[in-house]
Amino acid sequence: MSDIIKLNKKKILKGVGFGILFLLIIAGSFGLGIHIGYSRRLDIEKIASIINKEPQVETTADFSSFWKVWNTLNEKSIYAKKINDQERVWGAISGLASSMGDPYTVFFPPKENKSFNEEIAGSFVGIGAEIGMKDKILTIISPLKDTPAWKVGLKAGDKIIKIDDITTLDMTVDKAIEMIHGKSGTIVKLLVLRPGESETREFSITRDTIQIPTIDTELRPDGIFVIKLYSFSENSDKLFKDAIIKFIDSKSSKLILDLRGNPGGYLESAVNIGSWFIDEGKTILIEDSGNGNKQKIYRSHGPRLFNNNLSFIVLVDGGSASAAEILAGALKENNIATLVGEKTFGKGSVQELIKITDDTSLKVTVANWLTPNGVSISLQGLEPDVKIPFTQKDADAKQDPQMDKAVEILKAK
Repeated sequence: MSDIIKLNKKKILKGVGFGILFLLIIAGSFGLGIHIGYSRRLDIEKIASIINKEPQVETTADFSSFWKVWNTLNEKSIYAKKINDQERVWGAISGLASSMGDPYTVFFPPKENKSFNEEIAGSFVGIGAEIGMKDKILTIISPLKDTPAWKVGLKAGDKIIKIDDITTLDMTVDKAIEMIHGKSGTIVKLLVLRPGESETREFSITRDTIQIPTIDTELRPDGIFVIKLYSFSENSDKLFKDAIIKFIDSKSSKLILDLRGNPGGYLESAVNIGSWFIDEGKTILIEDSGNGNKQKIYRSHGPRLFNNNLSFIVLVDGGSASAAEILAGALKENNIATLVGEKTFGKGSVQELIKITDDTSLKVTVANWLTPNGVSISLQGLEPDVKIPFTQKDADAKQDPQMDKAVEILKAK
């Protein structure tokens, strides 16, 4: 999940026009003009009926090898009868998407498309861990609270080496998610390497229906109000507004926003939440699509609810990604909040999800996010103002030195 996606005009930090189909369109024109003496033939008319609604695309690419491979597989492969023509088309498009060299550009055939949409909706069967790509290695962004991944002890930053004895070398994020998802009650095994350790760990995790948590609030005995935001779901800005009302009613002026382990979600939610703290018109983030295109600036739409008397700490760690990084970066660089914790994950690309057919879609990276000061989240992540590690020893002792430090700073103000 963990991707930034434009979905039906909404952007999700957690997608395809006619261009994705150019391979099939041009290949169709080549296929009609060649004659190869193989016993089985591509049903050109059938494939053309799938793509004939898309305009022709000009290209100098030579597609004769594509059709030669297609027909060779028909004649030689012992698996040819097990895969129909449409499944081969989906496979060809998937290969085209992966040729971009971007782990977040992915084509979703019907089965995978259904699973992805279920995850975006906030309910799916899996283990409850957000997965991303870090240094070209599949990595746990964050285990979600009270999920199977959380309960067995997976941690943000764990490197996934194998899934059920299958190596993850060169595996895409979405392929890994597909393998980890499954029927409720079944077991998936993950072999992981934890940062700072030399030995791998194996986790056997029982899949379950995952309901993504959103928010918790607490007024501490010392008068500090804590909001724990687990994800930026469709309704998270409404729930956050309710939390802010509770904060105002508490008469406290000291606030901790805990974004640790928050893998992201809807961009609009991050912008809306930021707008309650940042002056109207101030920059929250910058969308940079490159290629000389003009950058798009997202500004606070207000109204700012708090004056300079607000004492504000934002907790972040290696599991804070995407929308969480955008909000934290905006609050930091607009001098609204102090960041405490550890360096964030560094997932700052935006994907657009576009419907291809009624049951397929393409998720394609279209831009990168920059903080108000122009810092690339993808390249650097966010460095906290006050760096405090959270070790396994702390977790075993049920201690939270990052929260303790945030409280210490607020009490001193």
